[in-house]
Amino acid sequence: MRVLFKVYRYQPETREDAYFDSFEFDAEPTDRVLDGLNHIKWHLDGTLTLRRSCQHGICGSDALRINGVNRLACKVLIGDVGSKIKIEPLMGFTVIKDLVVDMDRFFSHYRSVMPYFVNDEAPPDRERLQSVEARDAYDDTTKCILCAACTTSCPSAWSNPDFIGPAAIVQAHRFIFDDRDEGSEERLAALGQRDGVWRCRTVFNCTRACPKEIQITKAIGEVKKAIVADRS
Repeated sequence: MRVLFKVYRYQPETREDAYFDSFEFDAEPTDRVLDGLNHIKWHLDGTLTLRRSCQHGICGSDALRINGVNRLACKVLIGDVGSKIKIEPLMGFTVIKDLVVDMDRFFSHYRSVMPYFVNDEAPPDRERLQSVEARDAYDDTTKCILCAACTTSCPSAWSNPDFIGPAAIVQAHRFIFDDRDEGSEERLAALGQRDGVWRCRTVFNCTRACPKEIQITKAIGEVKKAIVADRS
């Protein structure tokens, strides 16, 4: 099939303003959108700048706006989006070049929720055992790949760069509800601040945007309830 890629370009070393560049070429319906971007990069315009790594929906580095929707370019088939494909960088972040955005603030928020296991007890001889039921309490949020698709679909994050954002809350949820972890009090205190979890307006954009189908709005609601319970 013949496809037309309309790609956002911003190359400050040669041009001050952003613009769209068009590329037309043949592709298979079973090719991924990332395959199309690679074709442009490798055969049509080597100056095109984008992030990609594993190309299997695990690293999260190739999250983009594809026809106006946040998605992973490596998971979307060209045949599923049509012959005209508009590619833009994620919203809410400063564009560094073309499709690459500055994610320093995103990862700063991520680090602020202590996204690691906390337990000062001496480790057991083997693993720290956990029941299936206890694992189920946070299993969904272990799937997060930090692609930022959720955070960059959130109106609260667009309007307030200090809002911690859905991805950081999801990462906190994973440990808050792990009954082996002992850092929940500190995480809940951080999330209960002015720009923490209460900035969420329950729009559900984050849940719809997640390529791993995590029930993000549900997880945020559970964190809110945990903060209230911790304060009572």
